[in-house]
Amino acid sequence: MCGIVGILSRAPVAVKLLEGLKRLEYRGYDSAGIATIGDGAMHCEKVVGRVEQLQPSVDSGRLSGTIGIAHTRWATHGAPSVVNAHPHMDENEEIAIVHNGVIENYLALKEYLIGRGRKFKSETDTEVIVHLIAEFMDKGLMSAVRETASRLEGTFGLIVISRKDPYRMIAVRQGSPIVFGIGEHEYFVASDVSAMVDSTRQVIFLDDGEIVDITLSGYRTMNFEDVTVVKDSTQIDWEIEAIEKGGFEHFMLKEIFEQPEALENTFRGRLRPAEERIVLGGISGMSESELRALRRVIISACGTAYHAGLVAEYQIEELARLPVEVEYASEFRYRDPLVGTDDLTIVISQSGETIDTLSAMREAKTKGSRVMGICNVVGSTIAREAGMGVYTHAGPEIGVASTKAFMAQIAVLAMFSLYLGRLRALSPEANKTLLDELAEMPNLVRRTLENAESVKEVAEEFAEARNYLFLGRGINYPVALEGALKLKEISYIHAEGYPAAEMKHGPIALIDENMPVVVIATRDATYEKILANIAEIKARKGRIIAVATEGDNRMAEEVDRVIYVPQTRPLFAPFVATVPLQLLAYYTALLRGCDVDKPRNLAKSVTVE
Repeated sequence: MCGIVGILSRAPVAVKLLEGLKRLEYRGYDSAGIATIGDGAMHCEKVVGRVEQLQPSVDSGRLSGTIGIAHTRWATHGAPSVVNAHPHMDENEEIAIVHNGVIENYLALKEYLIGRGRKFKSETDTEVIVHLIAEFMDKGLMSAVRETASRLEGTFGLIVISRKDPYRMIAVRQGSPIVFGIGEHEYFVASDVSAMVDSTRQVIFLDDGEIVDITLSGYRTMNFEDVTVVKDSTQIDWEIEAIEKGGFEHFMLKEIFEQPEALENTFRGRLRPAEERIVLGGISGMSESELRALRRVIISACGTAYHAGLVAEYQIEELARLPVEVEYASEFRYRDPLVGTDDLTIVISQSGETIDTLSAMREAKTKGSRVMGICNVVGSTIAREAGMGVYTHAGPEIGVASTKAFMAQIAVLAMFSLYLGRLRALSPEANKTLLDELAEMPNLVRRTLENAESVKEVAEEFAEARNYLFLGRGINYPVALEGALKLKEISYIHAEGYPAAEMKHGPIALIDENMPVVVIATRDATYEKILANIAEIKARKGRIIAVATEGDNRMAEEVDRVIYVPQTRPLFAPFVATVPLQLLAYYTALLRGCDVDKPRNLAKSVTVE
């Protein structure tokens, strides 16, 4: 979610810290900051906005010193602001840290630290870390960092410096990447190698539960119990652009493969199977009795987010037995909708700035509806105005065609569906089973991604097609819509998504030997009906690509090509069924020479009507 850099050198470090931040800009951010230690003092400059706004502070010499840390922030706790930007310091400005990750137990730690007399300035989870380190400094910086790390729950990549120990830099990894670079008379730490590749190509990748203690005379890697860990260094020979994309050819492909991690980040701290519950703090504005009393749920969104809403319609109605209506935000806002005080309106937007969705939200609020926002950007307009909301924690999404943000949206909506279902209709036994199965989705998506090469082969076979038809039934109908949208967005092939049963009411007239038809045919109650649809397509010489459940040998006999996905409960099928359609769109666009990350005529955030 953020980018972090640290440098310990024999020469001034501010210029290189700024260069490192610029190398991390591709990750997306809303604020930035640098802290250095020079002449026995801590120097810190932070800005909301672009990294280059720090240039005057570097040029002026205000950031003097041969040790320093820097950060680009993508807000997760607290809106984008100077006070919430990193680095964070303790009240005596003796210790400074930068952090990438989410501290799940920060509220309990904050309460403890306030009781100890610590003064907090920001709204962030990160600030508890620096105050906790300060609590344990009587035993020295290294001991304080180890003690702090042992008390943190969640994910964290940390870099720590202290003016009490001005020639030491400590980095910690737990669930958030940290790479350590060895240069000529200097050392680097960063969240990825792009920040240091201009200065060194010799790096060591920390693993979870590891710490590196760095001084000018050398370094030591250890675990949280202070046991030395011997690490081999790696020579990096990637080009800068490849490093930023994590070795993937395009951001879109990188983000498709980041979806298991996006799901884990979205579930973390919220989906608690061991406790048989879901915790969604962002909806505490409505009591359980108010949620039980709802008359209906209205979901309003645009594009891919609209398809996420359609998935949720099936889940909420089945699990909570509550009527759901899903509407395009651009239509909802203009038709004087019948919305009242006993309705809940959910608006979904990756950026939190989609103008039609924002306008639909305001329309619902003026009519008295309670509003819940689902977005990926902390402090966005929808996040500020919705009243209630849940962040997706997908991290920055650079590719214009949404992939991991969609996956995180359906994860949030599935959790909300289960939360509502437990209040209204689900038995404790059913609730536990569903929680356990939902928690498996990151692993099932990983397994699905292992079949990427087979999807590429399908794309090669059908890349010259001029039209595509995508069909699905039930909860797989939104998956068909999303598959068609992805293909048309980035490959410029005309594609339509339809309910499979509606094929005979028009689209069947288009089917011939030149028309690939993608059928989402995972095992569910409509499986036999889907087979009947496939027979109709075959009778008209259509070329059929099926997305089917592992072990379904019958499907292989009925269609031209099969892409297999892991077995899931039908209600959770979109998690795995969507992935091969994203890959199909990607590989098809690649074969056709299209600009995958920046398709023509499209913008990442649609902020105009």
